[in-house]
Amino acid sequence: MRIALSLLLMALPLAAAKKPTPAQLQAQVKRLTEERDDLKQRLAAMEALQQEAGSARKARDLARSESEAARKELELLRATLKENQGGSDAILKEFQDAKQAAEEARAEATRLRAQNESLQTKASAVPGDGDLVVLGEEIQPARPINLNRVTPRIKASSFLAGRPKGVVVVNVLISEKGDVLASRLLQGLPGVSPEAREAGEACVEAAKHLVFDPATSKDGKSRFKVWQGVGFHLD
Repeated sequence: MRIALSLLLMALPLAAAKKPTPAQLQAQVKRLTEERDDLKQRLAAMEALQQEAGSARKARDLARSESEAARKELELLRATLKENQGGSDAILKEFQDAKQAAEEARAEATRLRAQNESLQTKASAVPGDGDLVVLGEEIQPARPINLNRVTPRIKASSFLAGRPKGVVVVNVLISEKGDVLASRLLQGLPGVSPEAREAGEACVEAAKHLVFDPATSKDGKSRFKVWQGVGFHLD
């Protein structure tokens, strides 16, 4: 049996007629994974920012509405107090409550503006050492050190079944120190047979023993935590 291991960043399609080479599979997975992760990152950041900005706008509009209502009520109370020079404790209390409500509305509007500015700053912030980032053009991917020495332990389910063949892709969470913190199946062998399931589990377990040079910034000054794809070509 020959096991060829190659670093991949997303699921690889099975060959329709002619089985692709491991190098071809690796190139396809790397390209597709980079495109997918970049789109996911952009979409997630855009959706999160839109939702947060929308919530901030709604809260701001609500605060403005409440402030305007308090202002009108305050003006009404002032007119009432002018007509009733003597006033009463009840009217005075309502006046004080309206004044407090207006102040609270202004304070809430100020808080929401600061929160919105903070969200915008966070969205454009540059990641630092140890941050979890999505691979992109500005990030150097992690490089496996012991890839050729890690072998998935797979046993045939029966004497006649033979060993499963194909490509299994595992997503691994790599720390800023190059250690694998978690692994999960990204693409298993086709079908729902026990052999396919066993192959996926074996590759997930094998990926936990990989060691990497961590992902870094282009200038190599910062190290990041990333999810990356690792492809196991079972032959």
